[in-house]
Amino acid sequence: MATSITVMVIMSKTVQTDVLIIGASASGLMCAIEAGKRGRQVIVLDHADKPGKKILVSGGGRCNFTNQQVSADNYISHNPHFCKSALSRFTQWDFIAMVNQHRIPYHERDHGQLFCDNSARDILDMLLAECESAAVDIRLQREIKTIGREGDRFTVESSHGNFQASSLVMATGGLSIPKMGATPLGYRVAEQFGHHIWPTTAGLVPLTLHSEEREKFSALSGIAVDSIVSRGDDQFRENVLFTHRGVSGPAILQISSYWRPGETVHINLLPDADVEQFLIAKQSAQPNSQLGTVLAELLPKRLPPLLLGREIVDARLQEVTHTSFSDVARQLQDWQLRPNGTEGYRTSEVTLGGVDCNELSSKTMGSSKESGLYFVGEVVDVTGWLGGYNFQWAWSSGWCAGQVV
Repeated sequence: MATSITVMVIMSKTVQTDVLIIGASASGLMCAIEAGKRGRQVIVLDHADKPGKKILVSGGGRCNFTNQQVSADNYISHNPHFCKSALSRFTQWDFIAMVNQHRIPYHERDHGQLFCDNSARDILDMLLAECESAAVDIRLQREIKTIGREGDRFTVESSHGNFQASSLVMATGGLSIPKMGATPLGYRVAEQFGHHIWPTTAGLVPLTLHSEEREKFSALSGIAVDSIVSRGDDQFRENVLFTHRGVSGPAILQISSYWRPGETVHINLLPDADVEQFLIAKQSAQPNSQLGTVLAELLPKRLPPLLLGREIVDARLQEVTHTSFSDVARQLQDWQLRPNGTEGYRTSEVTLGGVDCNELSSKTMGSSKESGLYFVGEVVDVTGWLGGYNFQWAWSSGWCAGQVV
């Protein structure tokens, strides 16, 4: 007996909403919360299977959600004044108030950095609770296929349905950590609507060394030294961490956002010491001691031989001239390193460059090229230092857009 099979094709209707946010990121969720509070119908689309993935892995899983001291000086942009408006309208204290309202325990670390006591999940749960309260509709595993405009509404075709909205917010982040789903979608949409994109590079990223130096210093892998790292007028004092590929640690990550290929990085491994006078005093008190032995009082003992050479560190102090002491001091307090490059987007914490701020409103994050189009967070050419500044930019820029979309 033949079986008759009827195939029915059901055409999915286009979903209409007031605000469509692409990216369930820190900035996207903040924008959604604020727009929802205003009674706007908000849908957030993301290709990931979970919202806020970068929030969960940030700060070693503790989320460095902001900083006690925030100013425009903590940001890099081709328009250094652009971030001032957003940062002043929604400050770190405003976000801290939200954290306190949700009774999330946190603590302060060096340089004003604020971390969750328990887990980054506390911050994400807070944002999702606020989204639920504001009736925000978050739809995951929606790959964006096309974005366009029909009349006064934006049209978005996704892998699971089509959408239309009067306001479109790109909260897609940058290119950092591609294994977590980073894509260039935000930049492509900006270019589609006529925006200029500043070239993107990896920021807050470890620096790699040329093969000879990499082999030489790989024996120090895992050793960290409190240092001042500088490039021109830019300098940071925190730990430098030696790795199998080069150098990392907070000070290196900070300077990496300023460093350009071919430039030299200067590292002061003993910022608080008068090395020359220290060695002269030791020469008088312990003339038979080896130079390397007394330097081990100031630095990890494996470091001086690699930086200075075995011959000098094995010499007894009574055999070393004061001129040589001066040379040793210079090498330790102005170690000149010319990196081979960076580890790239794979390990970078943030993306430098992005949508040109000169084509956005500093008050609303709205496009000057296309009415109803907004860009927030990392996709914009505003990059913060290490220490909670990039999250604060996400909160501030998302909040500003949320007031008007």
